[in-house]
Amino acid sequence: MKVLVIGGGAREHALCRSLSQDPAVTELHCAPGNAGIARVAALHPVDQLDGAAVTALARELAADLVVVGPEAPLVAGVAEPLRAAGFPVFGPGVEAAQLEGSKAFAKDVMAAAGVPTARSYVCTGEQEAAEALDAFGAPYVVKDDGLAAGKGVVVTEDRAVALEHAKACERVVIEEYLDGPEVSLFAITDGTTVLPLVPAQDFKRALDGDQGPNTGGMGAYTPLPWAPEGLVDEVLATVLQPTVDELRRRGTPFSGLLYAGLALTSRGTRVIEFNARFGDPETQVVLARLLTPLAGVLLAAANGTLAELEPLRWSEQAAVTVVMASEGYPANPRTGDPIDGLDAAEADGTAFVLHAGTKEGADGEVLTAGGRVLSVTATGADLAEARSKAYAGVAKISFKGAQHRTDIAAKAAQ
Repeated sequence: MKVLVIGGGAREHALCRSLSQDPAVTELHCAPGNAGIARVAALHPVDQLDGAAVTALARELAADLVVVGPEAPLVAGVAEPLRAAGFPVFGPGVEAAQLEGSKAFAKDVMAAAGVPTARSYVCTGEQEAAEALDAFGAPYVVKDDGLAAGKGVVVTEDRAVALEHAKACERVVIEEYLDGPEVSLFAITDGTTVLPLVPAQDFKRALDGDQGPNTGGMGAYTPLPWAPEGLVDEVLATVLQPTVDELRRRGTPFSGLLYAGLALTSRGTRVIEFNARFGDPETQVVLARLLTPLAGVLLAAANGTLAELEPLRWSEQAAVTVVMASEGYPANPRTGDPIDGLDAAEADGTAFVLHAGTKEGADGEVLTAGGRVLSVTATGADLAEARSKAYAGVAKISFKGAQHRTDIAAKAAQ
């Protein structure tokens, strides 16, 4: 099988790493990729948002499967021309991708499907936003309706900050605050059958103790020893399957990866948001535990044959990933600095490094090229061992101004 992965972050590196270990994959390509992905896949320059360009590349490579990693190409409709050209595509079409592309659309789908979520208002002006903020009170939750790379959500006790964020966005969803721990649950679907993966938890805030600004995610772990028994079955029955059924009923079936961000509140499980693709950095730990070869699962989703698959097989081990970010991230990340210690971090085989924002320099050295630079990932017999191995890997890597959280999975590992 020849596989083409679209994207260039740590999520795509995790996907490429798993695909490269699949005996069924004879050729692996990634566009545009990054310096780390180059070790396991052939890289190709492409505009990810240009459906015609991506389709031309797939045709040139005679790809048997195209996996669209990031949300922006999906919301831009890159899957449509690929499917029209006859390529099996893992990733939803443009209308179904609005589940992530528009928070308001997602709320509408959830209401129609009876999916439990926070009460909310969709607001388009300062007056509407102010009234919604007062209706719910603090803590205030304000979400940019459109894509914002994981940084469009403000949760604050300060009404002025909340209103300022609402004013900066064209349209916002303002909703009630959901208490309780958060869980990320991915599910692979072909538009009818829904196959949940193992739950994970990520860390959104930049600093230890969940302080600092929201980011795209600073680390993640799985399994969740504190999660209630039967959580996955409950979410499949009350959230994932009803959402997939509703989108199919509307004539816009969702095929690909449905990601439910959940809050386990005092009043039961509630959906915080949906994403239309694998989440970063949770993908890094979820795929680290997947034993079933990945390519066949993604192809079955693309071809509508998920119901014929054997149940997925999972490692009993735990997995932890720690994100190393640039100086100034998330507001103003510094880039272009050489990264040292990458080989040392992987030398003893206890951790592996997934590249997010990296590029190759003129002399072949690896340079920082984004806010989140690397995801250092490890598995172990339990969370404490996986955590220890991941942080040992982090300690061997250096670049100017590197920052990371020191408390990823710390509470769960106790």
